[in-house]
Amino acid sequence: MDPLDKARGVVEESKLEFPLAHGLQVPQDAERIGAWWDENPKRPMIQPSEFILGRARDDGSRKILSATYSTGPIGRVKAEDVLALLQYFDSQRK
Repeated sequence: MDPLDKARGVVEESKLEFPLAHGLQVPQDAERIGAWWDENPKRPMIQPSEFILGRARDDGSRKILSATYSTGPIGRVKAEDVLALLQYFDSQRK
């Protein structure tokens, strides 16, 4: 939902090395990507959706290893939980 300048600030501050969406419009983009969104006209927002993607396949596609959808302010994934899940996935590959 953030504009480009704010999204760039997040990328720079957090040293992100992956694409970050920005400037999404409610309800158009929420409907297009199948996301839950808040209908409150005072605070239109797309609710958080978090994905953990597997390594790129030969064709460039990736398998969704985990997906979390939140319909409100509760349900966001903590970094520690993501790390533990990634370590688990890695241990299963060996």
